[in-house]
Amino acid sequence: MSKSIISLSDFLDGLPPAEQAANTLNLISFNIQVGIQTAGYHHYLTRSWQHMLPHKQRMPTLNRIADILQHFDVAALQEADGGSWRSGNINQIEHLAKQAKFPHWYQQTNRDIKPIAKHSNGLLSRLEPSQVEYHKLPGLLPGRGAMVMRLGTTDPIVIIVLHLALGAKTQAEQLGYIQNLVADARHVIIMGDLNNHAEYLLSKTPLADINFQTVNPLLHTFPSWQPRSGLDHILVSESLSINKVAVLNTPISDHLPIAMQIKLPEGMII
Repeated sequence: MSKSIISLSDFLDGLPPAEQAANTLNLISFNIQVGIQTAGYHHYLTRSWQHMLPHKQRMPTLNRIADILQHFDVAALQEADGGSWRSGNINQIEHLAKQAKFPHWYQQTNRDIKPIAKHSNGLLSRLEPSQVEYHKLPGLLPGRGAMVMRLGTTDPIVIIVLHLALGAKTQAEQLGYIQNLVADARHVIIMGDLNNHAEYLLSKTPLADINFQTVNPLLHTFPSWQPRSGLDHILVSESLSINKVAVLNTPISDHLPIAMQIKLPEGMII
């Protein structure tokens, strides 16, 4: 196993408790695949019905995810269900926020297949944002969006949660839209399933025009049972210091989560 993939306890080891680390933020991004446990390619076939129908194991799986999220300050979620038949009419983002004790949670439903499914992104935060926006991303097919949260009012940290399309051309269009959103921001964090490797995203797309820090190419998140592709990212502007970053060895979804602790600029209050 890559040294970039570690246990949650190893990631937390050496990090100060949140109450002793007012100048840091612990971040996590997780594609939770609507609470479907996937441990091999065959499960895409044998468990595909769970994308449409309710299943008794979904709630215990969500609670396992909440046990992970509780250690973080900001969580970006992709492939969550906003409350439909397949999820037992439970808004998974709200449930995870309550279970992990996040006071602030936000949901963006990007594809509403009533009454069966509500494909959503989620954002959980222990800090109260100064602003939250919801944007539809461009593309030939509907169903992709971005959530933009600002922490602080003067020179804020701008956190964007998104799940990019699969095609490179559409990805470039969507990231061009994101680039315009953050054109005047100094502190930018992009969190989500970006469906491409960081080297490509940071050199061949509009993100190349933003001063993001380089990413360890060994941060592989997919597939969770044999990670060999880095599709999930936390991209951080050069104005923010990274204390620690790793992929967490918590194979629940078909993606592994990626976690990071950042240090805030000197004197910043959020």
